[in-house]
Amino acid sequence: MTIAVTTPTGRVGSRAVRLLLQAGVRPRVLVRDPARLDPATRDLVDVRRGDLTDTAFVRAATAGARTVFWVDPPLPLRPAGVGVPPTGADPVAASEQAAAGVVEAARAGDVARVVLLSSVGAELRRGAGHIDALGRIEESLDATGADTLHLRCGYFFSNLAMSLDDLARGVLPTQFHPERPMAWVDPRDIGDVVAARLLAEDWKGRVVQGVHGPEDLSFVQVAEILTGALGRPVRVQAVGDDDVREALGAAGLPPGAVAAIAGMAAGTRDLVPEQPRDVLTTTPTTLAAWAYAHLRPALDAAMRDGAEDGAAG
Repeated sequence: MTIAVTTPTGRVGSRAVRLLLQAGVRPRVLVRDPARLDPATRDLVDVRRGDLTDTAFVRAATAGARTVFWVDPPLPLRPAGVGVPPTGADPVAASEQAAAGVVEAARAGDVARVVLLSSVGAELRRGAGHIDALGRIEESLDATGADTLHLRCGYFFSNLAMSLDDLARGVLPTQFHPERPMAWVDPRDIGDVVAARLLAEDWKGRVVQGVHGPEDLSFVQVAEILTGALGRPVRVQAVGDDDVREALGAAGLPPGAVAAIAGMAAGTRDLVPEQPRDVLTTTPTTLAAWAYAHLRPALDAAMRDGAEDGAAG
């Protein structure tokens, strides 16, 4: 049984790789820079070095694998500079193109099964910003005739790490409805589900599974949880769609990237996920436990660094 894993250095992929190794499987990992692999696992995996946006590389690296775990590779979003064109002009098209290699491999029969890291909102197919790309990839994989499993995940706990500067000021900004509950999930728990599904041999055809974390939470509830876990008061700050678009545009991002980023919250804030919360979609790690273990140390370090920079200035 050959299992290929993309983005094996990411939060989800690295966890899946570790569990596959513990199950006695030597996974094939597709990675741009092997030096970024966990040193403890580097010699235990079959490394294929290359760029996931290179269709030829993906076709060659996945050939003969029974199952592939596909993660939309992170694409650069760089504002224009002097003599430097912006990147990410159309992130939806770029993600769809990046998946072309695994789609072609599945269509040709070189790959029997694909597990896709998808998202809540992909079922909309249109109108959800960059999530639309995952909807299109789902459709493309479904059309190949291979067995496909789409894991539609909730909002990652780790996204909160992008708000460290705001949290240091006691603010949690959100484009979502502050009081509307939504699914929140620990990426590590997603990795557990991924590994279990990669190892399972009895699923066939098209399967969709939600991964929704332990409970639905509103941003108001999240702020209350963070207040306790971080040991500092945190309040929600609602941010309008136009304000988000204006800020992204002012940062130099092209219109396509602005629409892709801002459209994710705008398009899903009223969504009821297609997969209900049940034993299959619920995972164990609480936001409070994750925030105390991961976000609190990161915030403390960021605040120390900021204080040192201020003192040096």
